[in-house]
Amino acid sequence: MQLLTYLNYGGNCAQAFRFYEQHLGGQITMMMRHGEAPNQSEVPPAWKDAVLHARMNLGGTELLGADVPPDRFQPMRSAYLTLTLDSDQDAERVYALLSDNGQIFMPMQETFFASRFAMLRDKFGTSWMLLHERARQTA
Repeated sequence: MQLLTYLNYGGNCAQAFRFYEQHLGGQITMMMRHGEAPNQSEVPPAWKDAVLHARMNLGGTELLGADVPPDRFQPMRSAYLTLTLDSDQDAERVYALLSDNGQIFMPMQETFFASRFAMLRDKFGTSWMLLHERARQTA
């Protein structure tokens, strides 16, 4: 059994996946447009460039996504992709990238469990928790 995350976008899936690939070190492994689907007679001309299915490796896991009609798209609610980072500097760098033109729910800060922690929704509608955990103390 394997649990994967599938994200819906309102027409900017390719842009989001390319952004994550470029800035977060992901690797797009597959991207199929509606214009490449078998039943072309059923695909509206304006929808041919929309992403039917995309996959990427990101942070040691598979992230999947697709475009949905803009009237059905809603930004993520009540769920977050949690990205653990290796340093405070990396956390700050990713925070700056993902918060640009996004919505900040909790600004980057120090907490009792992390030297850096933030919650936000990026400009593509994806909600993120960014975390650089404190070193764990052994008993």
